[in-house]
Amino acid sequence: MTTDHSQPSQGESQKVAIVTGASRGIGAAISARLARDGFAVVINYANGADTAGDLRRKLEASGGRAMTFQADVSDASAVARMFDAAEAKFDGVDVVVNNAGVMVLDTIAASDDAAFERVMNINLKGAYHTMREAARRLRHGGRIINLSTSVIGLRMERYGIYAASKAAVEAMTAVLSKEMRGRAITVNAVAPGPTATDLFLNGKSPETIERLAQLNPLERLGTPEDIAAAVAFLASPDGAWINGQVLRANGGMV
Repeated sequence: MTTDHSQPSQGESQKVAIVTGASRGIGAAISARLARDGFAVVINYANGADTAGDLRRKLEASGGRAMTFQADVSDASAVARMFDAAEAKFDGVDVVVNNAGVMVLDTIAASDDAAFERVMNINLKGAYHTMREAARRLRHGGRIINLSTSVIGLRMERYGIYAASKAAVEAMTAVLSKEMRGRAITVNAVAPGPTATDLFLNGKSPETIERLAQLNPLERLGTPEDIAAAVAFLASPDGAWINGQVLRANGGMV
């Protein structure tokens, strides 16, 4: 894929992307990649204003345009305000990447309602709020890209609640892609396998991490940049014919 990293020419509108959960990990890598590809980027975060600010300054130092916006995606009104701010600063929104997520690992028998509600509030309700706002506001030809997980295919123990939240996101992805008929807006999901982020690595022993890295035939963990590349493809002109699909970015694990 050949990507034009240049800024838009005079009279050409710059594309604008909102990335949720963007201050670190996969979200930060996606923000950096989209900025490099010429997008103005809205860096959403729930906590960690300093980290989000550092990323904004880094993108701007490289010649990009960016803004930060604090919003808990489980709060519908906060998500609406984020879109308001993006439209006020950049005149519109073209791409939304639903990356914000939490992971609570436990067996179904040992888990409690608090864990279930926390995961569903961010991973599912948060994605729903952002998809709904995007469906109402994206400019013609826009892209909605949701983050799922390859754990859905693996059906690993202790991932029940997390996998369920992402399976629901995949279902809404397919439905929303059909509901966007007539506006040239595509809706897809990227489903990473084990990826070397704090969210994945925290609480795992080196032996567990190595075992998970060996699950795919490329024999390594994914990197945030691997996932950002898949998102960038779907956001680019080259991804325009992909719609209603789940791209399993996992090195062939499942």
